[in-house]
Amino acid sequence: MSEFWETNFIGKQEMWGFEPAKSAVITKEFFIKQSVKNVLVPGIGYGRNAQIFMENGINVTGIEISKTAIALAKKHYGNGMTIYHGSVSAMPFDEKKYDGIFCHALIHLLSKNERIKLIQDCFHQLDKNGYMVFTAISKGAPNFGKGKMISKDRYEVHEGAKIYYYDREAVHTEFDHAGLIEIVEVKEDQPMFLIKCKKN
Repeated sequence: MSEFWETNFIGKQEMWGFEPAKSAVITKEFFIKQSVKNVLVPGIGYGRNAQIFMENGINVTGIEISKTAIALAKKHYGNGMTIYHGSVSAMPFDEKKYDGIFCHALIHLLSKNERIKLIQDCFHQLDKNGYMVFTAISKGAPNFGKGKMISKDRYEVHEGAKIYYYDREAVHTEFDHAGLIEIVEVKEDQPMFLIKCKKN
């Protein structure tokens, strides 16, 4: 996985541009309303979705597997955020508790055990009454069911990118025990579920 992303960032650099994802804008508004001050962003990439939090006075810590992406984040956003280099499967990278976690378009790239571990690790790093927001690709995506089948609802369309496609039942199965409070459908470049959880 690390080689896949490193190659992508070397070749395509700022491949998603600088506009934040629609999910990041929705989450920023939600976090402001909940007075969130510290956000952890697993899979921060080159920081395009983190910038919107920083602009609104929220401290950002990221985790990123690609050294090239981290270098791009520093180039564009300076040293305004701490970014740990490594895979989310190696969490935690610090002992801090965060009052917000935003994980965009990452969880569906993981195997079942990796997804379960990521949810547990994020929940563990949430402060009491903190919120975590994940976005995950849904079965409404045009590539669902295409390419090489890896396991149930998981397909490899492009080499190196194995994608698990969620439906609402799968969201409940994986997130109910992690304080699931809301599932919202969001149209990004692919149809996604925006999954909100609260740690009580």
